Parts: sequence; C-alpha cells; structure tokens
Amino acid sequence: ELAQTIKSKPFDQIITKEYELFDFRKTEVPPLLLILDRSDDAITPLLNQWTYQAMVHELLGLNNNRIDLSRVPGISKDLREVVLSAENDEFYANNLYLNFGEIGTNIKNLMEDFQKKRPKGQQKLESISDMKAFVDNYPQFKKMSGTVSKHVTVVGELSRLVAERRLMEVSEVEQELACQNDHSSAQQNVRRLLQNPRVSELDAVRLVALYALRYERHSSSVLPALLDELARRGVSERHRKMVQCVVEYGGKRVRGSDLITPTDAVAITKQFFKGLKGVENVYAQHQPLLHDTLDQLVKGRLKDSQFPYLGASTLRDRPQDVVVFVIGGATYEEALSVYNMNRNTPGVRIVLGGSSMLNTKSSLSKQALSRACSR
Repeated sequence: ELAQTIKSKPFDQIITKEYELFDFRKTEVPPLLLILDRSDDAITPLLNQWTYQAMVHELLGLNNNRIDLSRVPGISKDLREVVLSAENDEFYANNLYLNFGEIGTNIKNLMEDFQKKRPKGQQKLESISDMKAFVDNYPQFKKMSGTVSKHVTVVGELSRLVAERRLMEVSEVEQELACQNDHSSAQQNVRRLLQNPRVSELDAVRLVALYALRYERHSSSVLPALLDELARRGVSERHRKMVQCVVEYGGKRVRGSDLITPTDAVAITKQFFKGLKGVENVYAQHQPLLHDTLDQLVKGRLKDSQFPYLGASTLRDRPQDVVVFVIGGATYEEALSVYNMNRNTPGVRIVLGGSSMLNTKSSLSKQALSRACSR
C-alpha cells in the first residue's frame, strides 16, 4: 500500500514541480526503492548485540547520536552526556562495526601509545578498570584526548552491564533460539536463565518472546509455563503481555516470509551446511532476514510473489543503487549487514533507512502499542 501511495499522482506532481531537487545523476539501471515490513522479521530487534554501535544503542540508547550516561555510577559532570558521531569522531568511525573485544583492545593500544611518550609513571593497562583509573589520574591526558576519555567511559559502562546482567549467558541462549532447532535444549536453557536473579526483567521477557516466536506452533511448546515463571519472578502483567504482542505482531500468521523454517531447497541446504561448518563466534550466529533479502535481490532471485515490483516493467537488471526502507524501524545489526554487503559487492550501493532505529526496549514498546495488541 505504501509503494502504491509513493507512486501516486501527488508524489509525481511534487517531483515534477521540484525537479531540481530530484535531478540525480543518470545511471544505466534506475535506482531501486525496497520497502520492507518490520513484522517480517521481529526476531532481529530482540537480540543482544556485540558490535560497538549496536551494543551502545541496545544497552545505553542512542538518541540523535547522544548517549545519556547520567546514571552511570561515579560519572564525572562533563561525561553525563556524550556524543558519538562517525563524522567528527575518528575512533568511533573506525570501530563502530567492530566487536566488543576488538574495541577494548583498540582503546588499550591507543592509551599505551600515549603512555610511551611519558618517560615516567607508566602503569599496566590490563582491564577496563585500569583504563578508567589511568584517565582519572591524568588530567593532562583527559585534556589532550577527550575522545579517548569518552570511549573508555562508554566501554567501561558496557562492560559493567554485560557482567551485571549476565549478558554473555543470555546472548548465547538468544542465538540458540534464533538459529538452532533443538526445542528440548532451548526450553531448558530459557528456564535456567529465568531462575537466575541476576538476569534482568527485560532480558527475561526478551528470552520468552524469542521462544514464543521460534516455537510458536511446536507441539511441545512450554510457553504457558514460561509465562508463569515470569509471573513468579515478579514481572508485571503489562510486560508479560508483551510476549503475546510480539507473536501477534511478527508471528507466522503475519509474516510474509518464512523466517523460521525455510521451505526453499536452496535455503535448507545453506542452513544445513552452516550447521556443519560450525560458528566461530557463538554470539554472532544470527544474520537478519534483510541479509538474505538483499543477497537474493543482487542475484536477481527475489520472488515476485513475495516482493511485487511496482514500475513500468519487471525488475530485470541487477540494481546498482538500492534504498531500503523498513516500515516499523530498522536495527544496527541490519546496518552492519548493509555495510558488509557494500564492502563485498562491487558496483552495488545500498542505503538503509527506516521509521526509527530500534533496540529491544523500543521494539517491545512499539509492538505493544500496535493495532494487533490494542484489541
């Protein structure tokens, strides 16, 4: 419906009237606008992330490139709100797609380079706490390199939250739910984490929501028991209802794609061999549905039945410029997929947009307010 609206006369009239604004360079293949619905992949916004930009948004929240650190224990006045912008922050630009371990190493290397310039007073930097202490003890360093001071603080808070909320354990089970097909193991691991008092309410709800999506129609589903477990933990009724909202928003009845169990022979084969090869990083097994969609688009294999093409003719040529817009919001995990595809696919330029940039909190809130859950 949105595609039809964009193609309607009012938009054509605007483009004709404001011709100079839309007078882009001519290309052999016309640019393509790919409009997607968030409900086709409700799993991706629910997963913990381990790359810098995505992790910051998931755990701290990015709002117009700003992070509110006012609740961080012992935070200094000048770091209560910081800005992370790839345009004017070289360290952030170089690290926003790197994983958490690589970021910590890069900060450590940068600070050690500075220490080498000091003939005396060197100290070892073995942990995030050592780095924070170093910054606090050297005002000159803070003055010379406020950027590093900012990132040490941000990474330090991320590290604290990962440990406090047992996020490595939580994330491993999330990845199992999203990528594997072992119901017995999955339900046991979810139950185990729900009984851990260190697991936060948000993480408990997200685990049950992921289970509900993954095993929505499983004959041995234990969803009612998991919801009872949430109630025993003291999770509010409003938050427990979010689990059902997630299923109504992005469950099998709503999805246009086969997100959970592919029926296409090629897709099944790919999934089988992926399982045989194993995964180098258990926290990064998942790939968003957008990755496969763009891969099929570039190869000219998108099914017209799932992605009807609106234009003068059918889509025949390989697109060169693609604008992706996700109705309901995009995620930074999807931004990473687009970044990697742009790097690995010469001649194709992809831009990702959406009605918002989601993390788990905002995704659950939007789904709870959706029409499906307001009945």
